[in-house]
Amino acid sequence: MFKKVLVAEDLDSISIAVVQVLEDLNIPVIDHVKYCDEGLLKVKKALNEKEPYDLLITDLSFKTDHRKANIESGDELIEAINKVQPELKKIVFSIEDKSYRIKTLFDELGINAYVSKGRNSIQELRSALEKTFKNEERILSSDLNFSFNDKSLIEIESYDISILSLLAKGYILENISNEFKEKSITPNGTSSIEKRINKLKIYFKANNNVHLIAIAKDFGLV
Repeated sequence: MFKKVLVAEDLDSISIAVVQVLEDLNIPVIDHVKYCDEGLLKVKKALNEKEPYDLLITDLSFKTDHRKANIESGDELIEAINKVQPELKKIVFSIEDKSYRIKTLFDELGINAYVSKGRNSIQELRSALEKTFKNEERILSSDLNFSFNDKSLIEIESYDISILSLLAKGYILENISNEFKEKSITPNGTSSIEKRINKLKIYFKANNNVHLIAIAKDFGLV
């Protein structure tokens, strides 16, 4: 089992439960931080001392307070850690349930497991820990029922996200076109953008733009 684990979680009640799971698995070194900046510093310090962590368990959202933060979310923390210790195994433990965002964590940030906070989350976390240690890949807690092979998740690109985000803000075709031109996003013609929107409607089986935006929000795209 893992020998040294870092837990990044700002809620004491959650961190206590997580630490208890780790202690039950007889993990000898368990460190806990409430701030992402502190988490990155601990990872760097452990590397410098040649006693690196084996595993990071982190939430995604951290509440802001009087303390200035350079790293404000679990996503940013993982991205920063990947630059200094990319081989560190990572489990995300969060209430987030949007399929696109979770898939992005696996595809772009290389997390090993995702556990959704819920009624059986502690048991799910223990299972994820054991599977991660055995080098299993793309581990999801059982209450998450989306598929990594979902066509709509595979084919969505950053260009589509930009369109959906602007549609959600009430932008019309001409506004989106002008915005893309200002940001040098291509293609930026109204015809091209309209075709892309229609394609998204087909992917998500949306009846209209309002329905499309609602579905996109359900997926965590906007």
